[in-house]
Amino acid sequence: MKPQPNTRLSSQAMAFVLAGGRGSRLKELTDTRAKPAVYFGGKARIIDFALSNALNSGIRKMAIATQYKAHSLIRHMQRGWSFFRAERNEYLDILPASQRVSENQWYLGTADAVTQNIDIVDSYKVRYVVVLAGDHVYKMDYEVMLQQHVATGADVTIGCLTVPRSEASAFGVMDVDAMGRVIAFLEKPADPPGMPGDPDSTLASMGIYVFDWDFLRNLLLSDAADTNSSHDFGNDLIPAIVRNGKAMAHRFSESCVTSGLETEPYWRDVGTIDAFWQANIDLTEFTPKLDLYDNAWPIWTYAEIVPPAKFIHDEIGRRGMAVSSLVSGDCIVSGSEVRNSLLFTGCRTHSYATLDHVVALPYADIGRGARLARCVLDRGVTVPPGLVVGEDPEEDARWFRVSAGGIVLITKTMLAARAHALG
Repeated sequence: MKPQPNTRLSSQAMAFVLAGGRGSRLKELTDTRAKPAVYFGGKARIIDFALSNALNSGIRKMAIATQYKAHSLIRHMQRGWSFFRAERNEYLDILPASQRVSENQWYLGTADAVTQNIDIVDSYKVRYVVVLAGDHVYKMDYEVMLQQHVATGADVTIGCLTVPRSEASAFGVMDVDAMGRVIAFLEKPADPPGMPGDPDSTLASMGIYVFDWDFLRNLLLSDAADTNSSHDFGNDLIPAIVRNGKAMAHRFSESCVTSGLETEPYWRDVGTIDAFWQANIDLTEFTPKLDLYDNAWPIWTYAEIVPPAKFIHDEIGRRGMAVSSLVSGDCIVSGSEVRNSLLFTGCRTHSYATLDHVVALPYADIGRGARLARCVLDRGVTVPPGLVVGEDPEEDARWFRVSAGGIVLITKTMLAARAHALG
């Protein structure tokens, strides 16, 4: 079916967001929440980026498939994304794994998450489906990708990052011809293929796919009947289309949204403690790699009603101050020094404390005289007075999670165990 003339393709599309993964490499940060629900950037959650991209692109029909420890994510959706109005033909559905197919079958894979909800997608009466991962940080106009999909007559259009060939072995990569058609899909190859005209670079899959719904619907039903399939887009459906159909690569650089401050396309999988810490700390730079201040492409989220941040005490050695840092609402920096750090909503730092390259999630409380460096504080932790972190790796590892890159993760459970052991 041809798109209607003079109409944005996004108005004929829906976003299907896959948000069921735990993200086990984030360790204790995902003990109580799924990876897409992990906090990011001072106010937002990771999933807000995919949803904001869809909304800003003009997509007004969305579905979010959840599975692992989804309560925090669902509550965030209800509080921050409840402005869709059915009378305007707008919908946002939360689709927990609810054994809709059988009493013992949860979502078996990414494709199965869509298959189990075919009737819901049918009810949207859309021509195109944009399948998105809910756990990456980036700004992208999906309308550009939809336009390419229709113009090339592709069965699937795959969002791709351009990465150095030397680093591409960590990704699922595309081997493409001169026209951008995918001729091979390789999962973490030892010798990644180069790109036409750029042999030192490789196209890596972003986990973003555009389909005509009629085509995808038939493909999903066929896949569901295949007992040898793992019912996954990356493992099963995409390789099958590459072999038997027409798969086209879409380069992220062509649809990446920038404000003029970003010097290169920004996309991050904040799936490890090191990557999560670094991406948050990057926001404190004089010119950050990701511009969150771009009002032309806002990152929508749940906006809590809280008072402004406050800085108190002005004495030598006891001055409430923050330098090269992001400090959210309802934070009180009391007689303490915050540098190159990011404080989420409701944090408290007490007199004589110092924070250097710290990511403090909401409502963290840092005790008097504590010295913290290169660490992540989970939501609601109470750091005891005088605690020193980031100076003695062996002592840090005795009580807390220390990442491969030397970043210290501190949670309530870890602090309670330490307090118990020390009596």
